[in-house]
Amino acid sequence: MDESSTQSSFAGLVGQSRSMQAVFETIKRVAPFNTTVLITGESGTGKELVAKALHSNSPRAKGSFVAVNCGAIPETLIESELFGHKRGSFTDATRDKPGLFEEANGGTLFLDEIGDLKPNLQVKILRAIQERKIRRVGDEQQINIDVRIVAATLRNLEKDIKSGHFREDLFYRLNVITIHLDPLRTRPEDLSVLVDHFVKYHSKRLGLTERDLPSEIFERFKNYAWPGNIRELENCIERVLVLSNDSVVLPESLPEQILSFQNSASKEDSSFVLKEGEQNLSIKQHTRDLEIELITRALKRTKGNRTHAAKILDLSHRALLYKIKEYGL
Repeated sequence: MDESSTQSSFAGLVGQSRSMQAVFETIKRVAPFNTTVLITGESGTGKELVAKALHSNSPRAKGSFVAVNCGAIPETLIESELFGHKRGSFTDATRDKPGLFEEANGGTLFLDEIGDLKPNLQVKILRAIQERKIRRVGDEQQINIDVRIVAATLRNLEKDIKSGHFREDLFYRLNVITIHLDPLRTRPEDLSVLVDHFVKYHSKRLGLTERDLPSEIFERFKNYAWPGNIRELENCIERVLVLSNDSVVLPESLPEQILSFQNSASKEDSSFVLKEGEQNLSIKQHTRDLEIELITRALKRTKGNRTHAAKILDLSHRALLYKIKEYGL
């Protein structure tokens, strides 16, 4: 990409890496159309910000942007939340209630963590997208809707299809356009612009004097894996601004996981260097030894949290569990 055309921010999103520039361009191309979009990426990478950017740059910008986390609402309530219900349709239904599809009419409905929906609701979502009509729980009358659907997930839906947890027809209906957000650890060139953005934003929001972070803190940021991605970075910067005085940002104000990550990393630099005269050149054996040590380090850094360890190791949670069992860790 021509560097002269690079922009470090767009519609609330920040990044100058090649992957983020591609995201900006895709949003600009797709936003004007009513096309369904699926956003993928790890937790904390900014999937909802992408959905908002699609909405705000579309002809629907004056309509409502309605977001719902499909995994955060109990299974017994999610259908009523999405589609609404008719008075008397269940015990607590004391009045007619419109759902989020109706609330988003003329605008955009963002279905976050759509991979967590049960199959029976997946069918109803598919029908709503195809027919552009919904039916409230307990009602026989259909309601016309004009809603753009943007969905997001951190799950691998193609694997979920094979395991029977996600409907293939809904996947292809959602996956007309895919926007993938890379984790922060794979795009270090975005770190400096994100840090600058969050320092300015939170300094102003908190009424603090704006200041630069010392080089020591930024070095620690560069060496950290950021399992919580941009959300973790933002929370970290807000923390150090609050805990430091007006003139100095103190490294001691960093969260413990970043301080300990740096300390442990400095002890590991010489690991797995073949010694001169090393007789055992088995790739298989050294690969095994390397995997054991890296998994052990990751589990130590995350205090045994296997989900976070899998993110650091760039493995699926299932693959990590398999290796832990295989190596007897």
